Amino acid sequence: MDKNTNAQYGLDPERLRNILPGEPGVYMFKEASGRVIYVGKAKSLKKRVLSYFKRHADLHRKTFLMMKKATGLDFIITATEQEAFILESSLVKKFMPRYNIVLRDDKQYPCLRLGLKEPYPRLRIARKIKKDGAVYFGPFSSANSVRSTLKVIDRVFQLRKCKGKGLLKRPRPCLNYQMERCLGPCAGDIPESEYGKVLRQVRLFLEGRNWELTGQLKNDMAAAAEKLDFEKAAGIRDQISAIEKTVERQHVVSQRLEDQDIIGLAKSSGLYQMVILFVRKGYLTGSRDYALRAQNASASDIIEAFLKQYYPKEAFIPKQVLISDQIEDLQAITEWLSNLAGRRVVIHKPLRGENLRLVKMAVTNAESLLTGQSEFEKEDLMDLVQTVLGLPIPPRYIEGLDISNLQGDKAVGSIVSFVDGHPHKAGYRNYRLKRVAGIADYGMMAELVERSTGKGDPPDILLVDGGKGHLSVVKKVIDRFSQPRRARDGGDPSRDVPMVISIAKPDEERQEKYDKIYIPGRKNPLGLRGDHAVLLLMMRIRDEVHRRAISYHRGLRRKALKESDLDLIPNIGSKRKKLLLTHFKSITAISRATPDDLAKVPGISRSLSQDIFSYFR
Repeated sequence: MDKNTNAQYGLDPERLRNILPGEPGVYMFKEASGRVIYVGKAKSLKKRVLSYFKRHADLHRKTFLMMKKATGLDFIITATEQEAFILESSLVKKFMPRYNIVLRDDKQYPCLRLGLKEPYPRLRIARKIKKDGAVYFGPFSSANSVRSTLKVIDRVFQLRKCKGKGLLKRPRPCLNYQMERCLGPCAGDIPESEYGKVLRQVRLFLEGRNWELTGQLKNDMAAAAEKLDFEKAAGIRDQISAIEKTVERQHVVSQRLEDQDIIGLAKSSGLYQMVILFVRKGYLTGSRDYALRAQNASASDIIEAFLKQYYPKEAFIPKQVLISDQIEDLQAITEWLSNLAGRRVVIHKPLRGENLRLVKMAVTNAESLLTGQSEFEKEDLMDLVQTVLGLPIPPRYIEGLDISNLQGDKAVGSIVSFVDGHPHKAGYRNYRLKRVAGIADYGMMAELVERSTGKGDPPDILLVDGGKGHLSVVKKVIDRFSQPRRARDGGDPSRDVPMVISIAKPDEERQEKYDKIYIPGRKNPLGLRGDHAVLLLMMRIRDEVHRRAISYHRGLRRKALKESDLDLIPNIGSKRKKLLLTHFKSITAISRATPDDLAKVPGISRSLSQDIFSYFR
């Protein structure tokens, strides 16, 4: 990417007129603290940025409010407008700007992964799509739907089930083969070419090309019957029957048998509900929904932001995307999406016919979900947090901290990040704590805060799992790190110094019923009832960071349990270690073995057997 990053400039339109280039790129408005509050892309940076300096009456209300906050500008020149799209998406994800519409979906939708680089590929469920040469199908709308699909494929096509990249050779087929759930490649019962033919059938099934698949199978059935192989013909007949039953359960919504995504948007009081329906080969195969909050944004802004943030993450982009509201930058986004897909993609707002019916279906689903939202969800939760905690402005970034150890051993600390009340997985971090020995929660918490402070934009709120003691320790560390910053800013406590609060479990001896939130300068906890929205949010953050810290600590302990004396012997890797343990059954037996006994293990040379023997002596 040919790009040139410029230093921050003030917002003097006459000066910017002379500085800004007419080339494509990305621009970033910043507030006084230096935090990015808006990221945009432009075909011409000069024209786009100068368009923000109009009269108040000519500006959209959202733009007017943003320009009141903005004090500086950065911009990055790119070689093409397409590169600007990519960079804009990356920067929005990185900075989570206040005035951008940010798509958040903390769910990781499951896919089916077919690893084509393996000699006998198997189909498995995957949560992340990687560029690893495999083919991914999905994502599916729920774990249940992907499991039911995998169950049908297991029964109908009988791909291998054994785990691992390599195919372990067995003297006889496994139990799955005997149950007619596997073709038995581990026992060499099927040639790779035949297995490849089955793989092609699986791909036709998962791509929704069921008519083509059943046509091929009917030809195979007729050929088998002609050769008097009636057992094979009967098996293919059962396959066809199972596939046709699966197809019957799907709902035909388009007679054109096309691949389409249908996007419908509904709005109510600043809350937007987006629904995307997936139509594959004319069948409605699933849907997803997203709730977004964006004051003073237009439907065009919402859908444009959704397109730019949703599709870069998707493995499959259909040839046609139907939208319920027109967008301004249609041509540029269409070209960008076509480049992303590697073929022509059409984005279209239909006005009549079958496509309009599909869009209305998506909008109806969105309106139904929006109507079903509770009053709590419609209420601005961050405004409520501001009121309860006495903050000058509504917070956006909240980080939760927790530590985990077993009698002081393998101490770890974890941090989770929430933006606008939703998990922001890119802000999650783990630390191994090494400075404090033994059981010392306060010291470990202080080390965690010291090591994490200064990395990235500081949060608005720092939530500590613990009582008043934990709150005091963390606040002292934060204040110590904040002194140079305050001196630089003339003593003004700016927003880049987070508010520290803590959350503690109820004291049963005092007959307390609800969790408690402590804030600095207050002796007693806040008197929040158990169902208060702010308390529930803080409990959710606390539980999330606790889960992450525990999971990280358990992972380290499991790794430690796998380590043994064999890891300390030169030239003993995981493969030889496995061979030795398989042969001798235990470390004790290996330590008692003679060099002759050790040399009998495949892969253990005479000199290596002597090294192992010498180590244990």
